[in-house]
Amino acid sequence: MVGREDPYGHYTKLREAGAVLRAADGTLIVTRFAECQSVSRDHKLGKMPVELLPEAGLADWAEHPALYGYFTSLLGINPPDHTRLRRLVSSSFTVRRVEQLRPATTRMIDTMIEAMAAAGTADFVSAFAFPLPCNVISELLGIPDADRAQFQHLVQDWSAVLDEVTPEVLLKADPAAKAVRDYLRDLAAERRRHPRGDLMSAMVEHEEAGDKLTADELLTMAGLLFAAGFETTTNLLSNGLAALLDHPEQRPALLADPAAAVEELLRFDSPVQNIDRTVLEPTTVAGVPLEPGQRIVAYTGAANRDPRRFTDPDRLDLNRADNASLSFGGGIHYCLGAPMARLEAQIAFPRLFERLPELRREEGAERRDSLTIRGFEMLPVTAN
Repeated sequence: MVGREDPYGHYTKLREAGAVLRAADGTLIVTRFAECQSVSRDHKLGKMPVELLPEAGLADWAEHPALYGYFTSLLGINPPDHTRLRRLVSSSFTVRRVEQLRPATTRMIDTMIEAMAAAGTADFVSAFAFPLPCNVISELLGIPDADRAQFQHLVQDWSAVLDEVTPEVLLKADPAAKAVRDYLRDLAAERRRHPRGDLMSAMVEHEEAGDKLTADELLTMAGLLFAAGFETTTNLLSNGLAALLDHPEQRPALLADPAAAVEELLRFDSPVQNIDRTVLEPTTVAGVPLEPGQRIVAYTGAANRDPRRFTDPDRLDLNRADNASLSFGGGIHYCLGAPMARLEAQIAFPRLFERLPELRREEGAERRDSLTIRGFEMLPVTAN
């Protein structure tokens, strides 16, 4: 239904077809801003309860590490468990706490830019967009430098279950999820013996307090934070750079107000294109009655281009005054790492163009094969 390479033309057709559509399998689809925002905020819509998973063909979900890690994490649970777990880690992702990472983040960015300048030509994803957020979240969690590079393909293989759950996907996703979880189990054990001032040490303290995290919840939470901590930001950086390179006239606005520019880049080409919900209690969307158990998907990438909400929405305009998007979701599932993603992008983009004013795209860019996560596998660039 939606093209992976460039979904926005398809989104236009879906928005024009109606406020609420029904797919062949019965899933309800919304693509307009108002309806997508409503879906993201309605407490009567939530994540699919585990007791309904057998009806969705996932009766053996708990036997698959990739699915277990999703359906027991903040991404896959509902209140009251969601409320308790989110409260335990939310203090680590406040704007104030994240701002403390600015000096270290800036140093990382400058080091990577200098390496790109020395190389001349590079794949922006592997040279910058992946290692930056990976290093930042690793710094926060306390993962040593030498261990960080192994995680890119592991997380990509694991996150494939967000698009589809097939035996082929699980064949890669399960060992990837297990490898990440095993590593974090060892790291947690090390922090129990030798605590430090990192987030893993803080979560271990919560675990030992008794009324906080169980050992299983700690591993699930750490896996989520690590994976989500760079997956979204990697794609924000690659999508954002591609848009900026395609629209060089926008660079003065970027340098004048990086924060506003990043919000427009998020709206223009969101790293997360849709969110799914299951009806928990009877409710309505756009006047359409919804019954418990129904599945609804909100295409937030389409909502961010809705002309009912944004003037000339297919145009990138870094001076756009009103560009608040749904790229980080909404309601209780609003992206926990949004402040960190914003910080990294707000520092990275201006410094890239200040140091590499001749930066340009090369042939060979490859988009990720995903309907949910939008980004690049490769984005070749020349720095000089």
